[in-house]
Amino acid sequence: MALTGPDLPKTPAPLKSIHQYLTIAAKHDQRDCVVSYWCRLYALQTGLKLSTKTSEETNFLLKLMDWLEATKKELHDNEAITNDVAAQAHLENWALKLFLYADKNDRAANFSKNVVQSFYTAQVLYDVLTLFGELSVEAAQNRKYAQWKAAYIHNCLVNGETPVPGPMKEEGEENDAVEPSNQDVDEDADLNSAAESPKDNTPQNFPSIPANPLSTRTQLFDPEDAAYKTESGATLTVEQISKAQKFMKWANSALDYDDISTSVMNLRKALHLLTTGQEPA
Repeated sequence: MALTGPDLPKTPAPLKSIHQYLTIAAKHDQRDCVVSYWCRLYALQTGLKLSTKTSEETNFLLKLMDWLEATKKELHDNEAITNDVAAQAHLENWALKLFLYADKNDRAANFSKNVVQSFYTAQVLYDVLTLFGELSVEAAQNRKYAQWKAAYIHNCLVNGETPVPGPMKEEGEENDAVEPSNQDVDEDADLNSAAESPKDNTPQNFPSIPANPLSTRTQLFDPEDAAYKTESGATLTVEQISKAQKFMKWANSALDYDDISTSVMNLRKALHLLTTGQEPA
């Protein structure tokens, strides 16, 4: 489903570091609403931590927050929006697809701005995946390697140098670069037009996104197998626990803006869900 992104003003200087996530989100609005949504949510949560609470920053973040709330309601039937497990699998799949595409071309010495942007976007998505907890060892290695490779190839292209394909090991140092497993990568991706460099935080084109990029882990996941019991005996699913956590996060965010009523409302919703097992009205 295609999305219409939020009408945001220019990113305030103290929030400059979240611009890259908003850019990646915008580039996916017409391609993958799940990527767009979670990139903007990560940008919001990071922005709340960085904010110096000027009116300019507050206005910017509130507009972003409003868009996220409206979009979540609009996409309420999309499991990868409402269920953290499905969302994590979706993002992991797309980040790995981009990473493997870029790594395969890099090792074949097919250097281009499209390879740079794929490494760069994969690294950004691995950042976003930290919303769901600590990255796996493989994902953390992929993020580190993608970040390095994007910068390295970009600098080589800018300076008219030929990059060295694949991992690079300094003399006397261990090579901790990731060696990705052999997995299928689409080679018919749309990579015809050039993109801006990651230095400008404006990557343009991406390989085509699979129609159903949920991993086997999600397909085999049964919420009832990981249910929680409340003191009253009600059963809570993983999705309900996730919703309660989100209510508490929104409550905390509201306090940052001295919005006591909104904070209390979200805390009540979290408490109602955790004690009764029923969705708040």
